[in-house]
Amino acid sequence: MYKLKKLILKIFSPITIMLIPHGRTKVYGVKIPFLLIFLFICCWLAFNVYVFSIAVNTIEYYQMKQNLSSIMNKFNELKSTIIALKHAEAEFNKIFSLRSKKEILESINFHPSGDIDIEELKKHAEKAINTVSEIKNFLSEQQDIYKSTPLGWPVKGEITSPFGKREHPKYGYEEFHTGIDVSVPPGTEIKATADGIVVFSGYQGRNGNVVMIKHGYGFTTVYAHNKQNLVNVGQKVKRGDIIAISGNTGSTTGPHLHYEVWKNNSPISPISYLKEDF
Repeated sequence: MYKLKKLILKIFSPITIMLIPHGRTKVYGVKIPFLLIFLFICCWLAFNVYVFSIAVNTIEYYQMKQNLSSIMNKFNELKSTIIALKHAEAEFNKIFSLRSKKEILESINFHPSGDIDIEELKKHAEKAINTVSEIKNFLSEQQDIYKSTPLGWPVKGEITSPFGKREHPKYGYEEFHTGIDVSVPPGTEIKATADGIVVFSGYQGRNGNVVMIKHGYGFTTVYAHNKQNLVNVGQKVKRGDIIAISGNTGSTTGPHLHYEVWKNNSPISPISYLKEDF
């Protein structure tokens, strides 16, 4: 109690700053409360953190803007090339639709502005094909990542035990909870949160009936304490497929789903993956 009182007195006690003008003997003293100085330092630190966050967001914005600009340039180049190819196709169709050699020779316009440069056209066509291929590969990869990333709730319910350190609800000892517990009525349909392949479906001690799905890009999801598993090992599933029925198997204090998300063989919090958007 004495130490606390001493600390409070120290916080509210003023600090004297001595001012000695050059060439004078008179000394001026300014008393500033220690609490005021402390609050000023806190405000200064908060302001710097705020400025730093704005700077980071600005940099990310300009990087995203540059990436979008690069993609738009590729699309514009592709558009110009396609227009050129269409004009060339029209010219060739016009030429080859004529019946006689005389008509063909008379119809071709070889003045400088109307030359058909096959090599140049070939270069543009190859460039257009490469650009389309790059965009297609990029979109295909993004689609694969999206399908393999766990998104949304496996069941709709209330989270009764979060991810991380906790006291075991049944035995009382401290443990690291590698997932979240979602309270749901028995018999609720459990859905896969991403595309993947079932790598385990069976009984697993205290976890009861468990379904484990391996997704792409290092993701794995686990669904435990099920009343009944509806999928088999090796079976391919898609996001939204019903894989099990919720229950109370294994060591539990009540019916719920234990849901885990793993990334590169390490458990991560599923909370940020419960949102529906990518």
